[in-house]
Amino acid sequence: MKRLDSPDLGSEPMVIEIGPAHPAMHGITRFRAELDGEVIVSMEADIGYLHRGFEKEAENSDYIQIIPYTDRLNYVSPLINNIGYSMTIEKLFGIEVPRRAEFARVIMGEISRVCDHLTCLGATAMEVGAMSVFIWFIKAREYLWELVEEVTGARLTTSWTRIGGNANDLPDGFLQMLDQRLAQVSDVIDEGDRLLIRNKIFIDRMKGIGIISKERAIEYAFTGPMLRACGVPYDLRREDPYSVYPELDFEIPVGTVGDCYDRFLVRLEEMRQSIHIIRQAADKLPPGEYRTYHRRAGLPDKLDVYGSIEGLIDHFKIVMDGPQPPPGEVYQAVEGGNGELGFYVVSDGSGRPLKCRVRPPCFNFVAAMAEMTIGHYLADIVPIFGSINMIGGELER
Repeated sequence: MKRLDSPDLGSEPMVIEIGPAHPAMHGITRFRAELDGEVIVSMEADIGYLHRGFEKEAENSDYIQIIPYTDRLNYVSPLINNIGYSMTIEKLFGIEVPRRAEFARVIMGEISRVCDHLTCLGATAMEVGAMSVFIWFIKAREYLWELVEEVTGARLTTSWTRIGGNANDLPDGFLQMLDQRLAQVSDVIDEGDRLLIRNKIFIDRMKGIGIISKERAIEYAFTGPMLRACGVPYDLRREDPYSVYPELDFEIPVGTVGDCYDRFLVRLEEMRQSIHIIRQAADKLPPGEYRTYHRRAGLPDKLDVYGSIEGLIDHFKIVMDGPQPPPGEVYQAVEGGNGELGFYVVSDGSGRPLKCRVRPPCFNFVAAMAEMTIGHYLADIVPIFGSINMIGGELER
């Protein structure tokens, strides 16, 4: 009989299916991991469980009808998706957005970014055992979602922007409520910081886990917090400035190692920077229009529709034929919650895009999951996957 510690005791690798039913896999992702004991030796990712179909839906809808579809991409920070798409079509038309609308977009977009990071960090903390932080961060997200509801009428599927501006202006009393809620969220962020960042259990689960080098992150075309955690200070709000970001002062947090711990710290500091941006934008918010009207791009005001034949005709044409931009192609990217969120649209002059393509930031991260997990233990998949903040609608569009 062989002794259990015999050097020639044979063993075979074990294949484990992680997801799609696993609670950390969102029900739409599956990893096929090959294990040597508890150590991962190979991994394959399968993302094909959602079938979002955004791009083909867009090619069969007019330009205005696509706006509600965009906030179903990254549904954790939907306003950034609304803004990015609307900027793309405005670029196609050559429309200039009023400054008040631009500042309002920055305020709402950064609120959305903080909500995105709160969700990511809260869920990551919960998945490594820190349930209290999850409850605190979701509470803080609720403070901000109530602001979003005040402005857009919805909490998640906002559909707030329009071609040429926004659906409505910031309501009366919004800035006072904003100041109060930002103070509450800042307190919660500091509270989570104090509990977690120097906690030995949290550090053991996150530090040195899921490391990817700066060079490999660039080769995988990482952007956003995942790239900045590797030490690359790349942020589209600075590298390819858009809207009124050049008029605002903020820092770009970066990490050093590129592990799960760095990603957590980068997102934590980015929330503070976003709050700083929101306060500046609120202070500089100018008076004026919240939308510019373009006859070929958007629906006219109801008073014009009911009060003039020209307005009625414009309304009828937009509803029946859709906005009709000049033929051409454009690409516009914004700094989303996960990184570079880009929309590529080709127009043939009709009311529907000939081609619509999305550059989703988290697709590249999932492609690199094998590289980040091989050599780690099976239990490390959860914090690594949590740290990339995969959003299903954005991933499989």
